[in-house]
Amino acid sequence: METNRRQEYDDAVQSLLTDYRSGREIDRLDFYAQPDREEVTDIVRKLLQVCYPGYYRDRVYRSINEEHRITVLIEDVIYHLRKQIAIALRYNATYASTSEEEIGDAAEKITLEFIRRIPGIRAYLETDLQAAYDGDPAATGKEDIVLSYPGLMAISINRLAHELFQLKVPLIPRIMTEYAHSITGIDIHPGATIGKYFMIDHGTGVVVGETSVIGDHVKVYQGVTIGALSTRGGQNLRGIKRHPTIEDDVTIYAGASILGGMTVIGKGSVIGSNAFITSSIAAGTRVSIRNQELQLKKGDSFCVSHSDLKQEENWFYVI
Repeated sequence: METNRRQEYDDAVQSLLTDYRSGREIDRLDFYAQPDREEVTDIVRKLLQVCYPGYYRDRVYRSINEEHRITVLIEDVIYHLRKQIAIALRYNATYASTSEEEIGDAAEKITLEFIRRIPGIRAYLETDLQAAYDGDPAATGKEDIVLSYPGLMAISINRLAHELFQLKVPLIPRIMTEYAHSITGIDIHPGATIGKYFMIDHGTGVVVGETSVIGDHVKVYQGVTIGALSTRGGQNLRGIKRHPTIEDDVTIYAGASILGGMTVIGKGSVIGSNAFITSSIAAGTRVSIRNQELQLKKGDSFCVSHSDLKQEENWFYVI
């Protein structure tokens, strides 16, 4: 009986091994030919320490000399990021037939350029932190925001990933932002262009598409989609602007959907909750949806009928 069961297991395993020889994309066995997601995630965590050195701790790097600690941390990031970029560059057609030495040189140059850009990233993050503090009366201090707000976490990782995206590094930027998505519920494509003083309040369910352009001092609430109007064209739409432009000083309240590459939300506009927008909005416009009627029923008769939200200045807020 035991011999028969062992044979059944062997046959099942052999059947699966045979299935791997079908030639499909999912049959690839060259595990080391693509970036390591766990290592990229570890790099992200270390980059957050680089960006916020007084907030994020590491059990490995301990020193009474803070500059020495940060230097060791940055060198660690450089070593591992260069290695992962070298692997990822094989997915860029420019490097398809490049020698290993040339790939290594290219990865080193990209890594160095990325490290040089971190001060500029941190300058933007300071504005994002200020926007979150100014925009949320519930914030007890900036430490509260850095250590606990998912919006700032997602924005921070996205700004790092965006620079690698701009440097034409395949795969890694998206791995970074999907890591942010998994821990915050906020999905920002690394290709999105985002200005200074960007705030995502609460954040869960926010989606920002690849070709979105967002100006300065923009505030977005939970459940907002800045997305494509249609993706039926599939890969034929690659490289085409599919997502909206949000100009400076715009506020977008919870649940609003703004779609389409030709859609522009003008400067200073306010988009009310649950609005569905597929065409441009002029600067300084307030967009709202007419209140739905709330009906309360007791037994077989309606006893109360009134609006479920109070209006203020002809439009409503949902916080």
